[in-house]
Amino acid sequence: MNDVDLLVVGGGAGGFFAAINYATNNPNKKVIILEKSKQVLAKVKVSGGGRCNVTHACFEPKELVKFYPRGKRELMGPFHQFMTGDTMEWFESRGVSLKIEDDNRVFPASNDSQSIIDCFENEVQKLGIKVVKQQAVTSFEQVNELWKVETLDSKYTTKNLLLATGGNSPKILASLSELGLKTIENIPSLFTFNTKDIRFRGLAGLVAQNTEVKISKTKFKESGPLLVTHWGVSGPAILKLSAVSARDLHQLDYKFNVQIDWNKNYDVEDIKEGFSEMRVSNPKKSIVNTHLFELPKRLWVSLVEFSKIPKEKTWAEVGKKDLNRLQEAIKNSQIQVNGKSTNKEEFVSCGGVDLKEMDFTKFETKKYSNLYIVGEMLNIDALTGGFNFQAAWTGGWIAAKSMS
Repeated sequence: MNDVDLLVVGGGAGGFFAAINYATNNPNKKVIILEKSKQVLAKVKVSGGGRCNVTHACFEPKELVKFYPRGKRELMGPFHQFMTGDTMEWFESRGVSLKIEDDNRVFPASNDSQSIIDCFENEVQKLGIKVVKQQAVTSFEQVNELWKVETLDSKYTTKNLLLATGGNSPKILASLSELGLKTIENIPSLFTFNTKDIRFRGLAGLVAQNTEVKISKTKFKESGPLLVTHWGVSGPAILKLSAVSARDLHQLDYKFNVQIDWNKNYDVEDIKEGFSEMRVSNPKKSIVNTHLFELPKRLWVSLVEFSKIPKEKTWAEVGKKDLNRLQEAIKNSQIQVNGKSTNKEEFVSCGGVDLKEMDFTKFETKKYSNLYIVGEMLNIDALTGGFNFQAAWTGGWIAAKSMS
């Protein structure tokens, strides 16, 4: 039997951060991190294309919480305790230089996630934290005031138990359900839309900068850059939309329609005016060779073809019905979606432990003393851009402080 002061289940971002902060505050306490796989910090390694998007340069709690489709209200208090600026200071004080990019995402100056991993591993070594890999937890229960935890080949007794096994932890969530905690099914949150719409043929790699995208027959809409891929549509606008509507799209089995406004900066009247001006100023120019309203040329050609306007037709020759179809294609393209694609390495889910089960001043469960849960095990998830990591850092820091 191994007796410890803090047992962390899960060798990812939140687990390491909590363990390191607890051991820093309590240098003589025994801390062990259990990881079920052969590799720790796997998600840190692949995040941000291997650069690790540490956090996001948003420094106001009330602004930061807007990036969390689930957990907005619950994170307001915690963000007043430990915010993005605190995260940046934490890493920089341990020798990791950070940089803020134009879109406010924060990365190591090295452009390498290994900088973050090295920082954690150095801290773990310096503080005497033991990391045990290939240790899947099979059961845990509270006996008197201590937690008894079993893996396939070991038994542990700990005063403080912190669970940080990420968003895909069915066995741990099932164990929590058996303990009487309410849990919510984990489903994908950030994903791209699959479509075979003919408008996208030959457009892979194209980016439209100022789109507005909406799930038909719902209130869900988002705006921003949209990327056309070989299998459909992606980019910030689509990823944000997938996050806010994740539960609804899951119920629809990922079969739905999406409406695309290809440039929200131009309204319908602007489009009509633009058409009228071209008929006066360039009557002999072919429509297909014009590309108006800051639309990429390849996209413009595709929309003209979809509107059934012949390639040779000029602005002088085009009819009102033709232009109405083109206007509709620009402002309200109706796309049928049939499925989703998820980057498995950077998988983000919504679901987990119901937030009503938690005391967010401590990241401790209300039902059980000294049982702490952080990261994506909670029904908290965010848009892409470093926000999920920030929730993990904040939860880990507050839990460590509470245990101290």
